Order: sequence, then C-alpha cells, then structure tokens
Amino acid sequence: MAKPTGARCNLSCAYCFFLKKDRLYPGDSFRMSDDLMEQYIRQTIEAHSTPEVVIAWQGGEPTLMGLDFFRRSVETEKKYIKPGMAILNTLQTNGTLLDDEWCEFLHENHFLVGLSLDGPREMHDTYRKDRAGRPTFDRVMGAVRLLQKHKVDYNILCTVNAANEDKPLEVYRFFRDEVGAEYIQFIPVVERVSERGFQEGSDVTERSVDPGQFGRFLIEIFDEWVRHDVGRMFVQQFDAVLMSWVRGYSSLCIFRPTCGEGVVLEHNGDVYSCDHFVEPDFLLGNIINKPLIELVGSDAQRLFGQGKRALLTRQCRECLVLFACYGDCPKHRFTSTSDGEPGLSYLCPGLKMFFEHVNRPMQIMAALLRQGKLAEGVMPLLAQEERQSHRREKPGRNDPCPCGSGVKYKRCHGR
Repeated sequence: MAKPTGARCNLSCAYCFFLKKDRLYPGDSFRMSDDLMEQYIRQTIEAHSTPEVVIAWQGGEPTLMGLDFFRRSVETEKKYIKPGMAILNTLQTNGTLLDDEWCEFLHENHFLVGLSLDGPREMHDTYRKDRAGRPTFDRVMGAVRLLQKHKVDYNILCTVNAANEDKPLEVYRFFRDEVGAEYIQFIPVVERVSERGFQEGSDVTERSVDPGQFGRFLIEIFDEWVRHDVGRMFVQQFDAVLMSWVRGYSSLCIFRPTCGEGVVLEHNGDVYSCDHFVEPDFLLGNIINKPLIELVGSDAQRLFGQGKRALLTRQCRECLVLFACYGDCPKHRFTSTSDGEPGLSYLCPGLKMFFEHVNRPMQIMAALLRQGKLAEGVMPLLAQEERQSHRREKPGRNDPCPCGSGVKYKRCHGR
C-alpha cells in the first residue's frame, strides 16, 4: 500500500492511529514525487508474474495529492504493464474531496474505491470530524451518491468503536437499506494509549471497542446476513472466515497462519513491515536504495510474518477455533492468557464467541461450495431447520400446557 501523502489528512478522526506518524518525518512536505511514484509502479509491476497487479493508494488522505497526480500514475502504469497483465487500482479515501471530475476519472480507469463511513449520522460524526472540528457525515454521503451516479465500484470501510458497537443491526441496515452498499468491511478500533502512536502499552482508549461487544456486533449482523443477504451483501469478515472452513485458512491476513504480505510504502520511498507497524523498528529500507521485491523478501520481513504463528500462546495453540483465527493480528496481542502468558489478542473473547457461533452455518456454506453450489443455498436450509425446530417445540395435544396450568394442551391452549 502506497501512502503518497504519508500521514497528512484533511480530517482529524479521533481514533486515527496514523496521524501521529508525521513525527517520523519532521519538516517534510509529505508529497510523493513523480519520480518516486514511477519507481513504485515500475518495481511493483516488474516484481509480479501474476495476471493481475494491484496498485493500492492509501493515506492519510491520498486525494490531497490532486487528480492530476493520479492521471499521471495511470499513464505510468501503461508505460510498464506487461503483455496479458491487468492492473487494478484501489483508493482508500474519506470521500470529502471527491467531485464529478474525480468520479468520472475513477470510473473511466476502473478504480475500486474504499470509502470510510461509520454508520448513521450520529455514530459517524462522533469521531470523524474535520480539522476544524466540524462533522463530516453529509460530505461523505455526498461522495456515496457521486460514486453511485458515476457507477464507480466502491466498498464501505466501517470502524467498530465505542459509538456504534452496541447498534450492529442499525449500522448494517443503514448500509444495506439507506446507503445501498453491497460490500462492507468492519474494522475494530483497538487504540492503545501511546504518546508516540506506536504499538506499545496495554491500556486502550475509551474510544476502543469492547472485546465482547465486538463479538456480539459481528454475531448480530451475521445472523441477519446469513438468513437474508448471502449473495446479495458481501461482508469482508464473513467471506474471509468462510474460507477458513473451506480450505483451512482465511483470505484475510489477520486470520491467516502467517502475515507480512501487506507492506507499506511511505511518501518518500521508505518501506515498513505493515500498515500498523510504521515504526522505526519495522523499517525495511527504501526503494530508491534497494528494490521493492528484495525488501518484501528480506529476512527481516520473513521473520515478521512468521512471528504471527511462532509466537502463538499455548491457549491459542490448543483452541478449537485456531484454524479460523490464528491468534488474530499481532497488533492486538497485548493481553495475557488465564495462566499469565503474554501475547493473547485483546479481542480474543469476542472473536472466539463469534467463531463458535457461526460454526454450523459456515459448515453448511462450505459443503455447498465444495459441491459446486452457491453459498446462498444456506438461507433456505436454515429456514427449513428453523421451521422444523419450531414444530418440535409445539406441545402435543396430550402434553401439559406450557402455561403452567397443569391442564392438557388440547383443553387449555394457554388460556
């Protein structure tokens, strides 16, 4: 992921873990040069032998670079693309600077846009304000309508935090019924108290999601989704977790046995091990001095990625849902197990609750996929199971009435 503006942003979201990263580059302009942009694109394309290459623009807020920068980036891609290769451009944005011209460009060049939106107005505006302290909901919703108007492919990135954690169905139905989104990802806010903004300390801010509540948040949405919306709504966590039941490991890095494939390129060419570890200890080098492919394949990065499995706690290794979780993201591993071993995920109680709850529907969907059928076949199967269960629960004519009267059901019927 390339960050052309580094940590610079036109918003000042209260929970943003990246804003403090500008301290790593005091006095910097935080603007990626065209020369470095070309290096990034050329090296990324040259390093791939796959039919598709992803050029991912993140922030801070990447649209602060201006539209002409991205026009030049697309022309640069054409300069280096290999025969038979396709390039997918992605852009993660808060949406507040998008207009018709931006959206025309995004549509014409087949960008996939990730748009940050935390739910209905009150929930979104609690933490997502601009640098003047003003709410941003209306501007982001304006961006949604522009993206839809110009038929730009987009997904919603919603953080789960103290402001929306106890209203999962309200959040989900808002995205489904009012926004009209089809693709959603839910990112838990786990904000550690650290003056430097690094992954250190064991205390979290009051904005952070509660572990158990995060599990319940996912469960309530899953129960709605798996009964009504499979094949119509796509929730990143659910799709990624389903892969764990299908092939034994997830498609999402936080739930895979190892990680380390999501390196980050800063505006000046510095490469870090992960978006969540842009810290001096995890600086791999600079693409001006060493090719990107060597930095990604370095011993330091290999150790970083393998550490996810090597440092699992005993509690994790013995857990029945290990195959679905693999200890969660390393950035969350700052609590201790019941016997005092450090390295347990802060979110463990909620994640375990969620994985155990979805086991039965996941098994059904995995079986359907192995048979070459569609996962949405789970919906009529669950509906049938629930009808049968309801019939079994109804008392027989000669059973005692459940009202407690002591009279047979055929005579009382709850009267």
